[in-house]
Amino acid sequence: MTASTTSRVSGPAAQSAIITAAERLFAARGIEGASLREIMREAGQRNTTSLQYHFRDRDGLLRALVEKHVSSVALRRGALLDLLDTREETTLRDACTALVQPLVAKLGDPDGGPEFLQIAAQLVNRDNRLIDPDEPAGAIIYDRGGSQERWSRLVEQLMPPGTAGSPLHRRFAAIRFAYVEIGRRAASTPRGNHTLFSSQLVDLCAALLGSEISVETQRLLDARAPERNG
Repeated sequence: MTASTTSRVSGPAAQSAIITAAERLFAARGIEGASLREIMREAGQRNTTSLQYHFRDRDGLLRALVEKHVSSVALRRGALLDLLDTREETTLRDACTALVQPLVAKLGDPDGGPEFLQIAAQLVNRDNRLIDPDEPAGAIIYDRGGSQERWSRLVEQLMPPGTAGSPLHRRFAAIRFAYVEIGRRAASTPRGNHTLFSSQLVDLCAALLGSEISVETQRLLDARAPERNG
């Protein structure tokens, strides 16, 4: 939908049109590279007033875009976690399947799924700090249904001693790795058979989470402890 080919829209239709335009432009040019004015023009809006009304600012628009897609991801993840709850034994690979497969499913979503994956990859890879629940990427880590937190609790029980939590943050590293790799896939081959890609990514995430702390890393952690307590 563009200003040149469609009539102006308002209300809920305008909100949807703005998100759709943002999906395309944020994926193509980056979350900082696409201007709000371009997005509004692509959405068939005359100025930024409608954006400010519906989303307030760029971060509000990004969060609404993420929430549009995270809901279906969370539902799929929750269903897989429910299935794992019925098993007598769960492996790290099983748990990583619940992380990866709901995201891979978005590659086939015609309503902005591949674009969302590219945008989400940018959001979780902005920097190394912890993500605040109120920022756009917060909807990825703290989904309303709590499926990501539920996944994190499951994985922590399966990880080697000392690898969960600060300062290693391996669970977030695995989440970020999954989003970045699937985002790259979405940018290059959003359609097709993703079975091998998905299986390999599950393997890699499980290896990341299941790796024992090396002697050298443990030495560095032990040396850092007095500094943190001092």
